[in-house]
Amino acid sequence: MRKPVVDYKQFRLNKLNQPEYNHLLYLLGWVGYFILYFVTENFIPLENCHVIYSPLDDLLFPFCEWFVIPYVFWYFLIAFTLVYMALYNPKNFKWFMSFIIVCQVVGMAIYIIYPNRQDLRPDLATLGRENPLTQLVGLLYSADTSSNVCPSMHVAYSVGIASAWLKEKTASVPFKIFIVVCAIVISLSTAFIKQHSIVDAFVALPVCLLAEVIAFGKGYWMPKFKKTPIAE
Repeated sequence: MRKPVVDYKQFRLNKLNQPEYNHLLYLLGWVGYFILYFVTENFIPLENCHVIYSPLDDLLFPFCEWFVIPYVFWYFLIAFTLVYMALYNPKNFKWFMSFIIVCQVVGMAIYIIYPNRQDLRPDLATLGRENPLTQLVGLLYSADTSSNVCPSMHVAYSVGIASAWLKEKTASVPFKIFIVVCAIVISLSTAFIKQHSIVDAFVALPVCLLAEVIAFGKGYWMPKFKKTPIAE
C-alpha cells in the first residue's frame, strides 16, 4: 500500500493554515453550498419556479429504477475521490475542489436568478411494481425536492471527478476508463430515474467548461516556459 504524502496523524485545527494542511480549507466550499441549498430549497416558492422539460425526456429516457444504482454510487465516488486526493495528491485535491466550488457558485446563482423545477417524477405507487430499487428511488424523492435542478450538480460533479482522475498520474489507464464510463452512466441515470430533465445535463456542460478553465487552467493546461537568456 502506498504511503500517504500527508501525515494526518499530526493534524490539529490550529495547523489548518500550514502549507501541509491548507488544502483542507477548500472543504469549506461544501459548508457554503449547503447553506445556500437550504435557503433556495426553503425560501423560493415552488410555484415561482420555471418548469424544465424536453420531449427527449419522454422519448429517450423512460423511468428505469435500475439506474438508481449508479445514481447512488455517485456519492461514494465523490467521497473516494476526495479522500484519495487528500491522502496522495493535495494539489489535485485543490484543483478538484476548485472545480466543485465553481460549479456550486454558478449553480446556486442560476437557482436564485432563474428558479426552476421539473415535473417528471412518476407516481411510484401506480407503476405496478415495487422492489428495493423503486423504494430507494422513493427515498431519494422524499429527501431531495424536484426544484433547483438546472444545471444538474450530479452531472457537473461527475464531470469534475472524471477530469480529476484523468489528470492523476498514479491512476492506471483501465481505472481512468472506468471513471469516465461511471461519469457517463451516472449522468444518464439522472434522467432515467427522473431526478433531472436531460436539459439539466446539457446546461451543466458549459458550467463544467468554465470550472475546468478556472480550476485547472493555470495550474495544469498552461505550461510554464523557462526564459532563455538573450545572448549579448
